[in-house]
Amino acid sequence: MDSFRILGYNQYQEMSTMSNSRISFSRTALLHGLQMTGLLAGATGIGLVFRQLGFPETNVVLLYLLAVLLTAWMTRGYACGVLASLAATLVFNYFFTAPYWSLSVDDPSYWITFVIMTITAFITSTLTSKAKLNAQNALQREQEIKTMYALSRRLNEEIDIRQIARLAAEVLAGVLQAEVRCLCLDENEQPAALYGARPGQSAVPLSGDETAVNDKTGLPPSGDTVELPLQNNGIRLAVLQIPLETMNTISEADKQLVQSLSETITLAMDRFRTAKQKIRSEEEAAQERYRSNLLRAISHDLRTPLSAIMGSAEMIRGMSQENDPRYDLAQGIYQDADWLHSLVENILSLTRIQDGHLNLHLEKEAAEEIIASALDHIAKRAPQRTIQVSIPDEVLMIPMDGKLIQQVLINLLDNALKHTRPQEEITLTLRREQNEAVFTVQDEGEGIAEKDLEHIFQTFYTTRTRRADAQHGIGLGLPICESIVQAHHGTISARNRTDGHGAEFTFRLPLEETR
Repeated sequence: MDSFRILGYNQYQEMSTMSNSRISFSRTALLHGLQMTGLLAGATGIGLVFRQLGFPETNVVLLYLLAVLLTAWMTRGYACGVLASLAATLVFNYFFTAPYWSLSVDDPSYWITFVIMTITAFITSTLTSKAKLNAQNALQREQEIKTMYALSRRLNEEIDIRQIARLAAEVLAGVLQAEVRCLCLDENEQPAALYGARPGQSAVPLSGDETAVNDKTGLPPSGDTVELPLQNNGIRLAVLQIPLETMNTISEADKQLVQSLSETITLAMDRFRTAKQKIRSEEEAAQERYRSNLLRAISHDLRTPLSAIMGSAEMIRGMSQENDPRYDLAQGIYQDADWLHSLVENILSLTRIQDGHLNLHLEKEAAEEIIASALDHIAKRAPQRTIQVSIPDEVLMIPMDGKLIQQVLINLLDNALKHTRPQEEITLTLRREQNEAVFTVQDEGEGIAEKDLEHIFQTFYTTRTRRADAQHGIGLGLPICESIVQAHHGTISARNRTDGHGAEFTFRLPLEETR
């Protein structure tokens, strides 16, 4: 239970203990002194009567032992019982041993009597005080267990954190016999509901002017009170408000009971909030799973007819002359179907990534071959566009999943095509830097707005600033690129070119396989 703290409780104890301990001690000491004096005086009076009646001195000694026992039973602690033991011996010597009315002793045998009487009285008072203390502790522990059990049983019946706050106010009001308020906080630690309860009454919600809260505690002002925020790991769940006068008058045992009850209430609130968050997470996961399954099913159903449309359009285009109207028609059909096919592939990749099913088949492949395959794909999509390529003389063998890296290059090149005009240049560069292969795609388009740079790789994020003739996208290509590159233990970045206008995308892949 160390993680649950009752803030303000320890600070309150330090202030109230110092201010009240002296007064409380003086009153208690005076009361116990009067009780001890009265019992010893009563034993002395009865002893004098016994002496007049000729009773033996042993009866008088027993009277003083009884007085010591009653003193120990009626007072708190061991001090009064020990003091009563010594006082009983002195009083017995003064009144009942010769010479009378004096503390002198003529008969040395009385010293043995005094010693035995003192030891007997001391042992009797000690055992009595200990038995009384144990009985009080047992009774207090029994009452505490009953209260905790009743609270725990009722907490198990509550199904809402506000009901727990209502119950907290009721239980503490009954234990302290004072008005108690409990403010329930939401997940942002803002006031959600306030309940107040008086002894023997059900808690009621407070509203209207009573909900004007204090800036520090979140509770409404209510005279001199002690605020006990209930928190778990630094997160406040609720705040209790207890009258200061009540906290000053209850015993230390009751203060400990308040703390135990508060910890139990905190645990119940934390358990409820955790369960609620778990249910919300499961619902979100289920919705995401349904969404992914729907996207996957639709994408699979679209892939086959789109491939057929692209094949037919390419066949018509190949059978027609460029000046034939059917050629342009087939070219438009092919480009639109290819765009949809690319979109379907991105959606399938996205669902695999989100489901954690992006399995890499790493093999050392020549980077030039992957680039050639990507360029061939782009050439079919935009045959009128020219892409400048720069690769090193050495053959770079990179451990990668060739199909996925090809998709990264296609997405980056397609993104450049969307944001450039036909006359604007697009460049694809491959170079080696130490133990990394660096791929760079540059264009001479409008570039990336500063406000879009930090969001450019977010799913479904599309730039708000685009040319009127720029092609439309749905914000899947770049997030998929980032996921694929990171799965290869690489990095990807985007920036505006420093050597001119346009955007620049760079991703790096390790030349050695990383595990």
